[in-house]
Amino acid sequence: MMIDLTSIKEHAEVIGADGVHVGTVDHVAKGPDGGNRIKLIKADSGQGSHAGHHHYISQGLIAGVDEDGTVRLSATGANAVLFEEEQDEG
Repeated sequence: MMIDLTSIKEHAEVIGADGVHVGTVDHVAKGPDGGNRIKLIKADSGQGSHAGHHHYISQGLIAGVDEDGTVRLSATGANAVLFEEEQDEG
């Protein structure tokens, strides 16, 4: 079952299946394949080569949205980072 992305709000916390903070929602965006994904704020982009890039979480990784708006992923925090997509700004 696909999650209704209209229930995802800006500035909502995104956490892995293990409760680890993965990011904060900037907004829901269309991916290059036409599918939906969550765009995370740059402040959650990490360090080094990941800094300064927006990261995206595919709709397929979203397990659900809690009543408080928290987005829960089906992957652990560490694994979700491996599935994140990047887009260069510039």
